[in-house]
Amino acid sequence: MRQFSETELTAAVIRSFDDTPDPRAKFLLQELVKSLHDYVRRTDLTFEEWEYAIDFLTRTGQKCTPIRQEFILLSDVLGVSMLVDAVNHREREGATETTVLGPFYVGEHKVAPHGTDISAELAGERMFVQSRVTDLKGKPLANVPVDVWHADGDGFYDSQKPTYAAQGPSSRARFITDADGRFFFRTILPCSYPIPTDGPVGEMILQTRRHPMRPAHVHFLVDAPGYQPLITHVFMDGDKYLDSDVVFGVKDELVAKIERRTDSTMPDGKPAAGPWHLMTYEFRMKPGDGNAPKPMMAKTAENA
Repeated sequence: MRQFSETELTAAVIRSFDDTPDPRAKFLLQELVKSLHDYVRRTDLTFEEWEYAIDFLTRTGQKCTPIRQEFILLSDVLGVSMLVDAVNHREREGATETTVLGPFYVGEHKVAPHGTDISAELAGERMFVQSRVTDLKGKPLANVPVDVWHADGDGFYDSQKPTYAAQGPSSRARFITDADGRFFFRTILPCSYPIPTDGPVGEMILQTRRHPMRPAHVHFLVDAPGYQPLITHVFMDGDKYLDSDVVFGVKDELVAKIERRTDSTMPDGKPAAGPWHLMTYEFRMKPGDGNAPKPMMAKTAENA
């Protein structure tokens, strides 16, 4: 075997992929080699540093389960998730902005009637969410499935709790838009919360003196036939972490003013037990196609 120099080695590895049948796979692998090799040269990477990196990635993989995806979390906090999102959604043309899926899109999102309280068993300030799905011209889109999910008042998603296997989903559901493109539901007012810090990603965040916080938000996944799937959040206006989201997911258009109300009834005419909050948001869909992601446990079941 030839004795490769630094530059000859990179060229040889790139050439080793020349016969890759898939042109896109060939391109991606060769560009990855260029970037990785360039990083090693630019940083004068030591054996100890590379061993640490391998151990870190190994522990990241070992932390993954059917309901926890540490690699998605790593992608999120390094800004890679938002960068991939940005390059795939450069032209929104008036459509609602996208943001990260996050690591907590798990389990079954059961279809629920409009007005359902998806957090009925949870303590917290009550919130009524009213929304509408339209095309770019404001035409309502009917019979569109919309998945929603969010953290509880302590900042935990249902899948993070030890009771999840026995008690099942909470603060997540699927709604189907009506003839006017509308859907609405009850829940609790979400709060800002830290990403999980009990794994290697959290270890990195804390050791680098970054805060682990995400501003309060509700996740939405809108999957209308004939339109690009929309993965987004709606953030709570006034949250102190809007300008420093640990996963860089905030966009101005996705911040909604949440009104505190004291009306004795909510917008659907049903009584309110006390003061409550109102979130109103309209989702504008871009024509196109694509495959919406499936929840992690659903993918696991399909592959079994």
